[in-house]
Formats: sequence, structure tokens, C-alpha cells
Amino acid sequence: MASNTVTMGHLPSGVGVCTTIPDILYVPELIFGGLVWILVACTYVVPHNPQGWVMFVSVFCFVMTFIWLVVFACGSHGNSSGWAAADFIYHLIAVVFYLSASVALAKVTMDFKSDPFTKDYKLDISAVVFSYVTTLLYFVHTILSAIRWKSF
Repeated sequence: MASNTVTMGHLPSGVGVCTTIPDILYVPELIFGGLVWILVACTYVVPHNPQGWVMFVSVFCFVMTFIWLVVFACGSHGNSSGWAAADFIYHLIAVVFYLSASVALAKVTMDFKSDPFTKDYKLDISAVVFSYVTTLLYFVHTILSAIRWKSF
């Protein structure tokens, strides 16, 4: 007899957060997001507006990703499909924020290249690279979260 039940998606809790896809990406997101935060905080950029946006994005996403990690690790989600949807939506917002911050930071850094051997320029280049890596991590997490959400 054929079964017509559909397998439900599963949201991990406890140590499972560190061993399942896409949740294993929380740690690299925190590491690279923290590096962006530190590198931007260490530099002096003449137009402060893009730097302020990058700082807001990196701090906001760092704090929210940490809170998200704690919620998932504690199992507060109750394996609800609503939490799977919220996970997808949060990571989609993080991708849009980080992409806009990365483009703004890259533009300011390109305009600042009067002396490419200064410490500030090297820190800005590093911040741009890590910002794009963080964007990529959040993008992959968004795609995998959407797949998991659709499996609920």
C-alpha cells in the first residue's frame, strides 16, 4: 500500500545546528561579519555615510545572526514551519543589506585609492573582500533556507 504522507522538513536544535545544512553557515557568517565590523571600525573613510551604513549592516546582522543561532540551538522554534519561513526572510534581508553595503564600501574604496599603500586603503580593501564573502555566505544560506522552508 502506497503511503501518501509527505515528509516534513526539520529544524535542528542543540548541537544539530552545527552539523546541518544550512545552519552550519551561522558560524562562518558570524566570523566574516565580525571581521567586516572590525575592519570598517578600524578605518577612516572620508564620506562617513557609506561607512555608517556598512557598520549598521555588519552590527545588525552580527547581532541578529547570533540571536538566531541561540534560538535554533535552544530549540525555541518548536520545529514550526513559521520559523523556517522567518529564517528564509531574515537571510534574504541580510543578503540585500550586505550587498548594498558591499557595493557602497567598494565604491568609496575605489574613490579613495590615491595611495594604495596606506594602511587605511589596505584595511578598506580587506573589508570589501570580507563583505562580499559574507554576502555570499548569506546568499547560500538564503537559498538553502528556501529549499528547507518549501519542504515543510
